[in-house]
Amino acid sequence: MAKASNALADPLILVVMGVSGCGKTTVGQALAHHLECEFAEGDQFHPPQNVAKMAAGTPLTDDDRWGWLQTLSARMAQARAKGQSLVLSCSALRKPYRDILREGAPKAWFVHLHGNIGVLHQRMASRPGHYMPPSLLQSQLDTLEMPEADERVVSLDIATPLPEMVSSVMAAIR
Repeated sequence: MAKASNALADPLILVVMGVSGCGKTTVGQALAHHLECEFAEGDQFHPPQNVAKMAAGTPLTDDDRWGWLQTLSARMAQARAKGQSLVLSCSALRKPYRDILREGAPKAWFVHLHGNIGVLHQRMASRPGHYMPPSLLQSQLDTLEMPEADERVVSLDIATPLPEMVSSVMAAIR
């Protein structure tokens, strides 16, 4: 088991990314547990107006996202400055969004979760009390810019069992 100590000269920062319903929270929590570091749920950093907009079934615009992404980038920079590893969930759908996140942690790794649209829709529909309605899935898929190899990315199919996902990420970032 790879351990991330409480204070590292070069802490490990992972961003678990993908559209809604792909399992960012589940995979992120598993990775943080494996690394013995903090997990930060990116959705909890959305301002109330973004949550209200999504809950009403209205997709976010870039203008809606910029402040949220800068807040997440600052959270990553804070962990890095303290020498602490961090796993963060964030949709990070477009390259410019990932670039903003990298401002806080230039050596961050992105774990891109992707999968069948039917499975994604089913997962979203089965989440009781979540503000993100399944009707917004297509807008996220339309916005998604697939990460390129030069972005320090590990891509995983959501059909992969969770223990295999964790092993694959750890093998790729070594």
